[in-house]
Amino acid sequence: QVQLVESGGGLVQAGGSLRLSCAASGSTFSVNGIGWYRQAPGKQRELVARLSSGGSTNYADSVKGRFTISRDNAKNTVYLQMNSLKPEDTAVYYCYARSSYFTRDFWGQGTQVTVSS
Repeated sequence: QVQLVESGGGLVQAGGSLRLSCAASGSTFSVNGIGWYRQAPGKQRELVARLSSGGSTNYADSVKGRFTISRDNAKNTVYLQMNSLKPEDTAVYYCYARSSYFTRDFWGQGTQVTVSS
């Protein structure tokens, strides 16, 4: 199994920055891809950014140029640097890890990001 723990959420003014962290533990060898989703009140969960084991990245159009996903393999940690934050970025952000070995996705508990106008 893979355990994921997010941190770094909080309250920030529009135009500000936050960096989210996702620390992975357990069978991290099995992870093929890792990334971030978010869910705003009354909305469906949406993909924000993902990073494959080969290093390729994908971003939602709404965050391109503002958010950057990266990883530190030595720390088994993935980061989401969020710049130029907007009120519409307010959501609970979830880290996920995809494992073909376990044929499932693993999820963190979520961290709240609130951007005030």
